Amino acid sequence: MNRNVTVTDLGLVDYKEAWDYQTGLFNEILKEKSEQKVTKNYLLICEHPNVYTLGKSGNKDNLLLPLEQLTDINATYYPINRGGDITYHGPGQVVVYPILDLDNFFTDIHKYMRLLEESVIQTLTEFNIEAGRIQGLTGVWVDISNSPRKICAFGVKTSRWVTMHGLALNVNTDLNYFGHIIACGIADKDKSVTSMEKELGRAADIEKVKTILKDKIVSLFEMHEERYRDTGS
Repeated sequence: MNRNVTVTDLGLVDYKEAWDYQTGLFNEILKEKSEQKVTKNYLLICEHPNVYTLGKSGNKDNLLLPLEQLTDINATYYPINRGGDITYHGPGQVVVYPILDLDNFFTDIHKYMRLLEESVIQTLTEFNIEAGRIQGLTGVWVDISNSPRKICAFGVKTSRWVTMHGLALNVNTDLNYFGHIIACGIADKDKSVTSMEKELGRAADIEKVKTILKDKIVSLFEMHEERYRDTGS
């Protein structure tokens, strides 16, 4: 099993560009598997310009604006091949795409999702934000007992135990953009979306968040960080 992982910070990158890049890595790993070679693992970290993405099982009606009006709010839209419903990505949000061969770690999607959630929960603890899970709902939430607010969304794709897509943690995110969607298809008015900035009452150091979150993932998955590359601006 190869538990080495290459970590790359792509900076602020167009969604389609990042999607194409991770797809290339995903296909590369699948090819390595088909040739019975040692497979590689990657963690991509980035932010995106304003974009809405709809999972393959999602409902397009959960986008509450006509597509032609997205240019008015400087946003784009992509139906994509991950699980889950509609979500928003934008500046101030840390997105992590693990492109892993789970044969190198464990072949258990439930465990995979729970460890990703745990990495976020532990990261938020470092900033004195108490967070957890709601049974039956993927994601990480705060103030679960009183006024549940989602702070991190997840959506993944797997094939032959190779993963792509991942998680989006709201750090200093403009939450107004969530007003144009039924986020993750959850219409329950008792649940809302939040960010670290909103919970802290101040902006968080996004580079510090990236580093801590990356370290938590590496630790929980018992990875060996091969190298860290920062290609962002």
